[in-house]
Amino acid sequence: MSAPAGKRAFFHFGPNIIPLSQTFMTSRLCYAFVNLKPVRPGHVLVATQRKVARFNDLTGAELADLFALGQRVGAAVERLFQAKGLTLTIQDGAAAGQTVSHVHLHVIPRHPGDFANNDDIYIELEKNKLIREATTGHEEPPTADVVASSHIDNDQRTPRTPEDMAAEAAILRREFEDEEPPSDSEIGLAEPPAS
Repeated sequence: MSAPAGKRAFFHFGPNIIPLSQTFMTSRLCYAFVNLKPVRPGHVLVATQRKVARFNDLTGAELADLFALGQRVGAAVERLFQAKGLTLTIQDGAAAGQTVSHVHLHVIPRHPGDFANNDDIYIELEKNKLIREATTGHEEPPTADVVASSHIDNDQRTPRTPEDMAAEAAILRREFEDEEPPSDSEIGLAEPPAS
């Protein structure tokens, strides 16, 4: 389905609320949405509809659906942003740089030379964790007072307005309008036949 369906008005992303205006694709168990602070133009996220903190806690069906939707989203953003490749990554747990305790796949369109050293993209993704550790002395999420008194967000990645995010989601949503979603069996969600 191209637009988020049902009576749902928003999705939960960890403690955050993602309005439908910022989502552009849903599947049976996952959804795709635009990023508040993208590392590169077109950097979007795919998350499970069920709030799951860690990768190993996903069901087999959620895992299959996350990567199937990630593949479809990746093809669309690569085409739309005229990229020559993609970085697909999951940061699993605070020690790995996960800043929102909800499994999500980063889908980042890439172009030759967009980072001097190709792996510098991981430094960009890691910056929030490093800043958190520097301001709190540990990997746990900071208290509200620490967040308010520190520049926890990377200054070079300014948060976008809800209007800008909705506009990007609308453009991405159009990429899927004529697409027929794959069947459950095509992405491995159907039960295998009994032997």
